[in-house]
Amino acid sequence: MRPVTILGAGKIGATIASFLHATGDYAVTLVDRDAARLDRLDLPFAIRRTAQDIAAALPPSLLANQFAVLSAAPFQLTRGIARAAAEAGVHYLDLTEDVASTRDVRALAEGATTAFIPQCGLAPGFVSIAAHDLARRFDSLDTMRLRVGALPRFPTNALGYNLTWSTDGLINEYIEPCEAIVAGRRTVVAAMEGLETLGVEGVTYEAFNTSGGLGSLCETYAGRLRELNYRTMRYPGHAAIMKVLLSDLRLAERRHLLHDIFTHALPTTTQDVVVILVSVTGTKDGHLHQETLARAIPDQDFLGAHRTAIQLTTAGGICAVLDLLAEGRIPTRGFVRQEDIALDAFLANRFGKIYRETDRATQARGE
Repeated sequence: MRPVTILGAGKIGATIASFLHATGDYAVTLVDRDAARLDRLDLPFAIRRTAQDIAAALPPSLLANQFAVLSAAPFQLTRGIARAAAEAGVHYLDLTEDVASTRDVRALAEGATTAFIPQCGLAPGFVSIAAHDLARRFDSLDTMRLRVGALPRFPTNALGYNLTWSTDGLINEYIEPCEAIVAGRRTVVAAMEGLETLGVEGVTYEAFNTSGGLGSLCETYAGRLRELNYRTMRYPGHAAIMKVLLSDLRLAERRHLLHDIFTHALPTTTQDVVVILVSVTGTKDGHLHQETLARAIPDQDFLGAHRTAIQLTTAGGICAVLDLLAEGRIPTRGFVRQEDIALDAFLANRFGKIYRETDRATQARGE
């Protein structure tokens, strides 16, 4: 078995540990600073649990002789964890959507003999893999649009939203500048702008700019596209309320207060859905053409337990990439972009199949 260490024992980190242990192919260590949280987790005894303050300098012994370290920690800790992985000489994977910390990971990857693979979740992550695959089908490219929503299936408040993942990550996406290509030029646009209406499988959503979802696509497609953007999908009306909170009440300047409001007032839910719409237009055989990948992935049973949609898509994404790395099917050294991963190989993987457009009943049984 390949030894792997997962840093962060929140909902996603614990799910990653459960998924990898279930395969029988990985010896899993789960690390978190909260010993009580580790003790409360309903996980197999064979998953080793280690209490360690991962915000501090990680001791070399923690990552010694590991095949890989997977960060499911808050994005603010990405730099330190990646640095520890580099010093230990182990493969590094993370889920961060934060643009600045990903640049630091890339710098650490220069000349490395192990792989540094950031942004292995849903967005960035799977949507980058899908968009790159669609783009390969064209003679020339015009636009690339990525839309993703992690939403409650049964919204009951004015925001139409429940907490389904990291509150800090959510706030960061709503505030930080967003990379894009506009009129053929790589640029930065404001978060919460670009409001549009769209539909997926008969449901109407709104979408607006948020930070981090494009991963490295802007760099990859600079000079090749007229338009490239990423927008988060929500139920109609969400953006207007968020603009009151962020701009009019100036809570963008007081993130800690916004965090407290969200965690106090917005309940979590296990009944959620992840909605994906990736669309690419360009020329094919001399004609303007469009290719679209759309998915609506609900919470469901997987590997013997009920999983939320955000657990399935996020944990499933990084576990699939780890499998492909272990199999030597993606680069094993240096900086690895999500678009370096073949969509067919990803979807054929035992975890990547979560994203397949297949019969949900069969998928839920883990077949």
